[in-house]
Amino acid sequence: MISTLKKKAIHRSRIIQGQLKGLEKMIEKEEYCMDIMIQSLAIQKSLSSLDKLILENHLRTHVKESFGSNSETNKEQVVEELLKLYKLSNIRSQ
Repeated sequence: MISTLKKKAIHRSRIIQGQLKGLEKMIEKEEYCMDIMIQSLAIQKSLSSLDKLILENHLRTHVKESFGSNSETNKEQVVEELLKLYKLSNIRSQ
């Protein structure tokens, strides 16, 4: 993993862990539902930010390397992986 992206991803992951702990406490304390929902949505945004970092790393390393090779099989595999990811992301957002 690219070191700068790795540092950012670890940092983002730790933020998400803190947000999840905060969400759990809010639920335990039976805080106002809208406040809990806002915290949950903030966590989802943070997860999207983490996903973006991981995708960026994948594109800059594995995808770049695969498309630089002469192997059509490797190239096709990368295309299939990205299509699968696209399909999953669209299902999840609906």
